[in-house]
Amino acid sequence: MRASLENGKTQYKIRLSGIDAPERRQAFGDRSRQNLAGLVFRKYLVVEWDKVDRYKRIIGKVILDGKDVNLSQITAGYAGHYKEYQREQPFADRQSYARAEGEARTRRLGLWLDAVPVAPWDFRRNRH
Repeated sequence: MRASLENGKTQYKIRLSGIDAPERRQAFGDRSRQNLAGLVFRKYLVVEWDKVDRYKRIIGKVILDGKDVNLSQITAGYAGHYKEYQREQPFADRQSYARAEGEARTRRLGLWLDAVPVAPWDFRRNRH
């Protein structure tokens, strides 16, 4: 499904599919949120989605001016490719997200800058 969020009149909770961003208390958590807000705040967006999670969030890919915002977060190093759910992604997205994460890690961007970077999924696992 494609949904446009029209005229800023309705707010939707959207979980960006295929990515996992740092937690609030994790290094780069605030920067990740700030980067995403800078990309999408008060902009006309299209969301491609087909699922709602148990928290009633739309799970989808956010498109801004024809560009994949989810992929932009990974490319900037502010999210990782969430491989646990990669089977739910189209093959092309799975490939581009994995490649973008590899490049961000190699270039030590965002959360991959730390000497011993901790992926968001590892941070949550070790927190408990």
